[in-house]
Amino acid sequence: METIILVGGLGTRLRSIVSNLPKCMAPIAGKPFLWHLFNYLDQPIFDVQKVVLAVGYKKEYVHRWLNKVRRQFSFSIEESAEDEPLGTGGAIKQALSRTSSDDVLILNGDTFFDINLHTFMAWHQLHNASSITLALKHLNEFSRYGQVNIEANSHRIIAFQEKCYCKEGLINGGIYIINRHNCSLENYPSAFSFEQDVLIPLAAEGRLYGLEQTGFFIDIGIPEDYEKAQTALSQHRKR
Repeated sequence: METIILVGGLGTRLRSIVSNLPKCMAPIAGKPFLWHLFNYLDQPIFDVQKVVLAVGYKKEYVHRWLNKVRRQFSFSIEESAEDEPLGTGGAIKQALSRTSSDDVLILNGDTFFDINLHTFMAWHQLHNASSITLALKHLNEFSRYGQVNIEANSHRIIAFQEKCYCKEGLINGGIYIINRHNCSLENYPSAFSFEQDVLIPLAAEGRLYGLEQTGFFIDIGIPEDYEKAQTALSQHRKR
């Protein structure tokens, strides 16, 4: 399995707490958040062979840290650096050039979603019509995420709703699998939005699937949830 982690974002909402670091380097329970993602990926059952980091904002901090820790993990680690903002789509397109698998796993670098990647990949590969499969998380009482609507029987995503208060619903959990043949990004510009320019059109075409997952989920993108992660993530790891 080859994996891309998106860690190039500006992290503007978190700067009041970690102003001098990229979001993925924000310390959680004494370790950079990226370390927790690496530790999660480094499970034998997942068989992750390569991780490509799509780096951008303050990428030098990530580079220096990688030089210290890369030997701690069983997979190879490469950096796909953007010299100017490429958007999530442009970052994925550039990072994909460093991979060769038909199906590539993509993680958002500011969320931790503990799912079984082996079974998630197997489900994706059984659905040949799926260009991209999203891991979805059911939440109650939320407003900071947009809701994802799916057909219950087919698991086909039919719509993305704008952020608003929802009593309950499914959200994008920040883990994707993209099939490079069913969804080629070669004809897209160098900079674009993966969410707006790829996911929404694919949903309209009926080529986007979502699979609900029940694992532990935390997003460190805002100060309140970053503080929650300090204890929640370490408690989860002890289970």
